[in-house]
Amino acid sequence: MIAPLTLTVEQRLEAFIMGNIPEPPTPAGMYRPVTVAGKLAFVSGQIPVSGGKIMYAGKVSDANITDARESARLCAINVLAQLKAELGSLDRVAKIARITGFVNSDPSFTAQPKVIDAASDVFAAAFGKATHARVAVGVASLPLGVMTEVDAIAEVT
Repeated sequence: MIAPLTLTVEQRLEAFIMGNIPEPPTPAGMYRPVTVAGKLAFVSGQIPVSGGKIMYAGKVSDANITDARESARLCAINVLAQLKAELGSLDRVAKIARITGFVNSDPSFTAQPKVIDAASDVFAAAFGKATHARVAVGVASLPLGVMTEVDAIAEVT
C-alpha cells in the first residue's frame, strides 16, 4: 500500500515498512555512506544489514527469489536511512534519480529485475511513484556473501 502524498516522505515510508526508519548501518570500509555534490546525493552501496547483522546471504536462484526480494527491500530501506542521517530529513530528497541493484546470482538465474523491483517499491512508497532510472545486474559475488546490494543517486533540495 502506498500512503497518501499528504504525509511526509518519512511517514509514507514508515507506513510502508510498518515501523520506524532504522539507524543506518556503519560503513564496512574506508568510505562515506553518502556524499553530497551540488544537488546530488550519492549513496554508497547498501547491503541487507539490520541491527548490525547480515539478514540475507547466499546465491540467488528461482528457489529463493522471495528472500532475495526481501534482501533488496532492506537494502533500499538502508539507502533511505543513510540519506536521512546525512540530510536530517527525507523531505530534503526531491527524488531518487537512479539506483543500481546488484544480485548475487546463481549462474542460471536471470530474474534480477524482479528482485530489484522490491527496492523500487520502497522508493515508490516513499516518494509517490517510481521516478528513478535503474540498473539491475547479476554478479558472481557480493561483500560478505549477501544476496543483494543497492546504491542510489538522489536529487536534494
